[in-house]
Amino acid sequence: MATLRELWNPDIQQLQPYQPGKPIEALTRELGLTDIIKLASNENPRGPGPAVREALAKAATELNRYPDGSGIRLKAALAAHLDVEPGHVTLGNGSNDVLELIAKVVLTPGAEVVVSAHAFVVYGLATIAAGGRLVEVPAQNYGADLDAMLAAITPKTRLVFLANPNNPTGTWVGGDALRAFLAAVPPEVLVVLDEAYFEYMDDPDYPDGLALMRSFKNLAVTRTFSKIYGLAGLRVGYAVTGPVLADLLNRVRQPFNVNSLGLVAAEVALAEQNYVAESRRLNSAGLAQLEAGLAQAGLSCIPTGCNFLCVDM
Repeated sequence: MATLRELWNPDIQQLQPYQPGKPIEALTRELGLTDIIKLASNENPRGPGPAVREALAKAATELNRYPDGSGIRLKAALAAHLDVEPGHVTLGNGSNDVLELIAKVVLTPGAEVVVSAHAFVVYGLATIAAGGRLVEVPAQNYGADLDAMLAAITPKTRLVFLANPNNPTGTWVGGDALRAFLAAVPPEVLVVLDEAYFEYMDDPDYPDGLALMRSFKNLAVTRTFSKIYGLAGLRVGYAVTGPVLADLLNRVRQPFNVNSLGLVAAEVALAEQNYVAESRRLNSAGLAQLEAGLAQAGLSCIPTGCNFLCVDM
C-alpha cells in the first residue's frame, strides 16, 4: 500500500522552499550582533513616509473588521495613477501572489513557461505548483537573451516571465529590444512583465510596460509596493492585465488576500510621489557611492537598474 506522501503531487515534492533574506533578529540570535545593516532583501531603508505611518495608526483601531475584499479604493487610486481601468487591476499579497495567480489561471498540466537563467526564483515555484514545465534559457551577460527566449517558445508554451529590471542581477531590457520581442511572441502566449523595481529606473531607454500593453494584448504587468514605497512588511502588489484575465484572476484569488493595513498604506503611499522621488534620488546617490567603493576595493559589479548591486566576489 502506498504511503500518503507517495500519493501526493511529486512535482511539489521536488521543489525547494523560497529562501528569503535572513531577518536581523535571526542574525542577532545566532551571532550576538546588534549593529546590523540588512542588504539581503532589497528593501527601502527609509520605510514608509510620514503620512503612511499616520494612516496606519488610525487604521489599527479597525483591525477587528475584515478588509474590503475587492480593494475598491486602492484599485481606483491605482487606476487614476496609472491611467488604466479599475477592472484591469488585480491586487495581491505582494506581487508574488499575483504571479502565482497568473500561473494558476493560464497553465494546464504540462504547459511550458519560458524564463531566463538568473530570473526571480518565484517564477519556477509558481510554474511547478500549477503543473507547468519550466524552460530556462541561458542568460546573456547575466541578463535575458530575448532571441534565445523566442527560440525556446513551442506550441506548448503558454507563459513567458520576464523581470525588467531583473532580480537578482539588476539587468534590464531596452525599449526597442522589448518591442521587437513582444512583436515576435505568438499572440496565444502571455508575456508577464515583472516591474517590481520600475520606480527605480531612470534610463531613458527603459520601457514602460503599461504603455506597451496598448499595442500588445498578450502582455500583463506586475508591480509592487514592497520596494520603493517601503511597504515590504505589509505585502501589497498588483497586476495590470486585460479584463478577461483580470476577471479570471479574481475568481481564483483568496478572499481578503490584501489586509486592511496594506490597503490603507498603499493608497496613501501612492499619493506621496515626492517621497518616492526622494527615495529614487537617495538610491542613485547610494549606488554611485557603493560602486566607487567596490571599484576601489578591486571588485566589479553588474550595471544595475534596481536598488541593489550584484557583485563579483
